Amino acid sequence: MTDYKIITDREEILKAIKYNPDKLAIASETLRDDREVVFNAVKEGGYTFKYASDTLKADREVVLEAVRNDGALKYADESLWADREVVLEAIRNEIGPALGPALEYASDSLKADREVVLEAVRRYGNALEYASDPLKADREVVLEAVRHMGYALQYADDSLKDDGEVVLEAVRNDSTHLAFEYASESIKDDREVVLEAAKIWGGVLQHVSDTLKADREVVLEAVKKNAWVLRCASEELQI
Repeated sequence: MTDYKIITDREEILKAIKYNPDKLAIASETLRDDREVVFNAVKEGGYTFKYASDTLKADREVVLEAVRNDGALKYADESLWADREVVLEAIRNEIGPALGPALEYASDSLKADREVVLEAVRRYGNALEYASDPLKADREVVLEAVRHMGYALQYADDSLKDDGEVVLEAVRNDSTHLAFEYASESIKDDREVVLEAAKIWGGVLQHVSDTLKADREVVLEAVKKNAWVLRCASEELQI
């Protein structure tokens, strides 16, 4: 393992983070508690915020600067997880969900805030997992989520897993091909919905009712899209 020399000189660390904000990781505890040093580091790379002192993780101005530069909200003091402006900035500026969507770390009151949740699911559909139960049953919120990430359907309220339009929107926007699996049993037996879904991705045939696996038109549509799904059809149709 490489040993790194801890930087204790203020001018040295200020110069270093200008070119490589990761250098904050090897700054002394005193320097990681230095407001100007940390502010400059997160300005260059918000992710370096995790190296800041606990005191600065509770500093609202420093946290805002960090989340504006894709600094993970998870590292902020929990008192700021209930700050609406901070959370919205984190949501609007997150580049990717590697550390989980920002909404995961929002307070319960903000997970129940419709505007905040809509903003979150527009950025990252699976943020729906962290929305309040009433918002998981909100049709507009769920539609926004599945438009961005189809398999977010798994986090929707059961009532919306039974909504044909919502399910089809999820299938259209599902790169994982998992969304239809989360549809209700009644949707999996709904011929009209299944026909439309099969035109989008034939693999839905794996999850439909036995009745529809024996439906010639449904199977033909599915096989047109993905030939391999013939093995999922009823034995009679495989002959």
